[in-house]
Amino acid sequence: MLKFVKLQYFVLHNTFFYIYICNRNYYMFYIMTTQNIKNYGTMTHLSSFAGYFFPFGNILGPLVLWTMRKDESKFIDAHGKSAINFQLSLLLYGFLLAILIVPIAIFTLGLGLIALVIGIIPFFILKIILILQASLKANNGEFYRYPFTIDFIK
Repeated sequence: MLKFVKLQYFVLHNTFFYIYICNRNYYMFYIMTTQNIKNYGTMTHLSSFAGYFFPFGNILGPLVLWTMRKDESKFIDAHGKSAINFQLSLLLYGFLLAILIVPIAIFTLGLGLIALVIGIIPFFILKIILILQASLKANNGEFYRYPFTIDFIK
């Protein structure tokens, strides 16, 4: 009788795998994610839009969903961490930009504010597109890594 022992978890080409060992040979098995788990991963990303309705909802929404189910599935754990790290990175970038607004406005005699306002509009459009793209990848059962994201939670 063959006995399988789980060694570790890893992601390869957007697919979740476990490595099992059996009689000194390695075997890879695709992790079958149910539609319920995929939907939960999708909702974790889409809950970031809660920030448009109440303060810090873009962080609290994914954080609450992730902490409720992170132990049940590695898929939900990975997508929850990804969504939270992205939102925390955006918060940090926004804070740094807010610090830079005052010197830019002073040195450019207010003309820099017009450029900043025009530059913020594509930023919000890109944020919406990236969140929707991540939620679609989660719904397809794939892993998604947001660009320009700092890994606060590993």
